[in-house]
Amino acid sequence: MTIACPLCLSAQTEAYFQDKTRSYLACSRCDLIFVPDKHHLDPCQEKQIYDLHQNSPEDLGYQQFLNKLLTPLTLKLPSAARGLDFGCGPGPAVKPMLESKGYSVSNYDVYYPSDEGALESHYDFITCTEAIEHFNLPRKELILMNSLLKPEGVLGFMTKRPTDKTAFAKWHYKNDLTHICFFSEDAFQWIADWLGYSLEFPGKDTAILQKQPG
Repeated sequence: MTIACPLCLSAQTEAYFQDKTRSYLACSRCDLIFVPDKHHLDPCQEKQIYDLHQNSPEDLGYQQFLNKLLTPLTLKLPSAARGLDFGCGPGPAVKPMLESKGYSVSNYDVYYPSDEGALESHYDFITCTEAIEHFNLPRKELILMNSLLKPEGVLGFMTKRPTDKTAFAKWHYKNDLTHICFFSEDAFQWIADWLGYSLEFPGKDTAILQKQPG
C-alpha cells in the first residue's frame, strides 16, 4: 500500500532506508524523508523523551547553538518585533534570549505550558528550533504557522538536513525515535514555493523563509 507524503500529500513515495528499528520513506515530489505512522511513538512515550532534555536558558553553550539561527533572523526584524517560539520545549530559551534584545516573544508547545492565546495572535516572526523534525503532520503545522505570520514576516527553522543515502545510513540524527521528518534543502525549497516565501540558508542547520507582502 502506498503511503502518502505528510508534507505535500503526494503518493509518489518509496522506500528509502531500513534500520533495525524503523523504515524510512522518501517523497519524489517534495524530497521529504519521513518515518511511517506505524513506527511513531505514542504521545506519552514521546513526552517521556522530551522530559529528559536539559536545554537550560542559562546554558551559554545552548545559547550559542540557538544563535546560529537567532543572529541572522534578527537582522531581518524591525525593532520591537513580536514573535512566537513554536515548539518551545520544556526549557524555553528563545524567549528570554530575544526579549533581552527588545523583542516580544510568546511560547507555544503541545506538551508544555504555553502562553494562553498564543495561537490567537499574529506575529512578525516565528521560530521553530529543533522541532519540525518531530511533526507527524508537518503540512498541518506549516499551514498553521503561515496563518499566524504577518505579511513580510519571517519564519526561522533549525533542524539538521539530510544529504544523501550513504550519509543517511550513518546519520546519528535519525536514531532519535522522536525524529520522524527530515527536511533537505530541496524540501525547504518546496515549502517556500508552496507557501510563496523567499528562502535562504544561513548555515547548514538553519533555514529562514520570509513571507511575501500582501
